[in-house]
Amino acid sequence: MDKGLSLRDVTIFKQGKALLSVTHDIGSGEVLTVMGPSGVGKSTLLAFITGTLPTDFRAEGEVWLDGHNITNAAPHQRRVGILFQDDLLFPHLSVGANLAFGLKPGGSSAARQAKINEALQEVDLDGFADRDPATLSGGQKTRVALMRMLLSEPCGLLLDEPFSRLDAALRAQVRDMVFARAKARSLPVLMVTHDSDDAQAAGGEVITLGD
Repeated sequence: MDKGLSLRDVTIFKQGKALLSVTHDIGSGEVLTVMGPSGVGKSTLLAFITGTLPTDFRAEGEVWLDGHNITNAAPHQRRVGILFQDDLLFPHLSVGANLAFGLKPGGSSAARQAKINEALQEVDLDGFADRDPATLSGGQKTRVALMRMLLSEPCGLLLDEPFSRLDAALRAQVRDMVFARAKARSLPVLMVTHDSDDAQAAGGEVITLGD
């Protein structure tokens, strides 16, 4: 598959025991959901894809993104974006400075500021550039984290239960926004979750791990 994210005979081991095995192609703009309870290796699979697999795990298989084998690439060279349960915004930086962290180096300060402003407008946070992240609601923090990740121009998106700490109404709103932004950019999306509502909202194929 030239475009999209491809997991080829990926198996994750811990202490010699196979936790999970996945072979799947995720096309541009498509979503694959991996469901299962805690401890079955869902987040570990994402760590393998991002190149941050903990040393107490071992993995076999290959990860391909847009026709390139990224299995052994350095994490910063993989062009894979990820959203976690926690927004992981830098508390000592303003909202705008957090977004700037996602931008590639270079370009004029005016051009960089324009990109930041456009990103904030896209998620209905126009005028929030100078705000302290501590003053934002949970949903607003998730939106900033999303746009910071998208500003880094990833070729694929991983979701590690990023909606789990939001209340039901806000969860549906933010979830729809994330999927819409990913589809608009033709990004392949791999989401891990234990929530069936998340899987249903994603609208793609579902792999269930564990019992």
